[in-house]
Amino acid sequence: MDYYALPIANLIDQFSKLPGIGRKSAQRLAFYVLDMDQLEVEKLAASILEAKEKIMFCEICGNLTDKNICHICKNESRDKSLICVVEGPRDIIAMEKSKEYKGLYHVLHGVISPMENVGPQDIRIKELLNRLGTDEVKEVVVATNPTVEGEATAMYISKLIKPLGVKITRIAHGIPVGGDLEYFDEITLARAMDNRREM
Repeated sequence: MDYYALPIANLIDQFSKLPGIGRKSAQRLAFYVLDMDQLEVEKLAASILEAKEKIMFCEICGNLTDKNICHICKNESRDKSLICVVEGPRDIIAMEKSKEYKGLYHVLHGVISPMENVGPQDIRIKELLNRLGTDEVKEVVVATNPTVEGEATAMYISKLIKPLGVKITRIAHGIPVGGDLEYFDEITLARAMDNRREM
């Protein structure tokens, strides 16, 4: 890094800390920022600071929001009898893009992972159980990822919720359209077989 002026080296270093950004991409971004108009750079810096200062977790579901309660939880037209449990806020965006789901959400902010020292007490399972205290919730849909940790978390949540008399379901996982069977792992194939339906 001796061949960069210190401010450029620092900028490259900060960009390279972002996920998916290697040294070359960080260098490209740094030089791109240096080529930007001063006003645009100030807007970029201000928007980063504003997001960091104003974004918080929804008091109800744990989604990212700039208000105490997010726009989904506030929406009176949502089906309050249905809660979809997801690992992170990005999963809500993916579900909303499908335009199929009309219920509420609950964000765990992680999954149970003994290898990472993450236990049930480290994610928002207790908050989920507190939400089930009302008669309004009839079904919980677990939409954690089809990983070992995601499956373990789904099973753990299922064991806690079943005795409460609330229906618990798991989103189907299987073969995506256009996929070749030979490239899928045995868990994906087993899931696809389990979730088969009559034609």
